[in-house]
Parts: sequence; structure tokens; C-alpha cells
Amino acid sequence: MMSYEDYQDRVLTCRDCGQDFVFSAGEQAFFASKGLTNPPARCPDCRAARRNGSRSQSSPRSSREQYEAVCSNCGRQTTVPFLPRDDRPVYCSDCYQEVRSSRGGRRDESRSYSYSGSYEGGHGRGRERRGGRRW
Repeated sequence: MMSYEDYQDRVLTCRDCGQDFVFSAGEQAFFASKGLTNPPARCPDCRAARRNGSRSQSSPRSSREQYEAVCSNCGRQTTVPFLPRDDRPVYCSDCYQEVRSSRGGRRDESRSYSYSGSYEGGHGRGRERRGGRRW
């Protein structure tokens, strides 16, 4: 294992705020001792903010692009965080909550994801090898 004298301070740029910060030789030795191979992508302030659950104003998610749309249910003007398509309905937040609650939060019945245990397609747990032995 290398000691911190074997490392040199490096200047890195934070991916969140864009500010330069020093990745010290001591920090590099610590990272190496923990088996971490990549340098930190965020400055100490942005790392602390991220750990505490807050995001900086320059964070890409906080400035998500919004698109103008007309609600398919009530006709009211609204904004959505995705590019609306003509083949899919777009709802304002009130109508979306209505539609969501009327579905009961359940998936479409034709898209069942339950495992029946008797799959005969050649894959899965129930498949047997030649000679009657299980995998």
C-alpha cells in the first residue's frame, strides 16, 4: 500500500457546481485504502449537500426543461417535464391525480408479472435436463 507521500495534490473540477477543488495526497491515500479507484466527482461542499439530501441550484435536475402542453382531459394549459407526443395523452397535475386514482395504482391486467411456476418455454426453474434431472 502506498503512503500519502507517494501521492501529489490534484486539482479537480466539481461536476455539480463547476468549481475547482483540491484532491489532496492524504485524501488520495484514504480513497486507495478503502479500495476506491475513481477520484471524487464533487467538491466537499457539494458532497456534503448531496449527503444531506439538498441539491445545489446548478444541479442539472433542478433546472429540468419544461414543455408547454394542453391537458387532454380538461383542456387547461400546463407544463410537463417531458416532450409531449401526439399519440399519448398529457394531463395537468389535477387530472393526472384523478386518472391515477381511478386506476387504483394497479398495472394493466394484460401486463401481469406474476410467475405461475409452470413455464414451458425452455428457461426458468421448472426446466428439466435430459434424463429427468433438474438443473
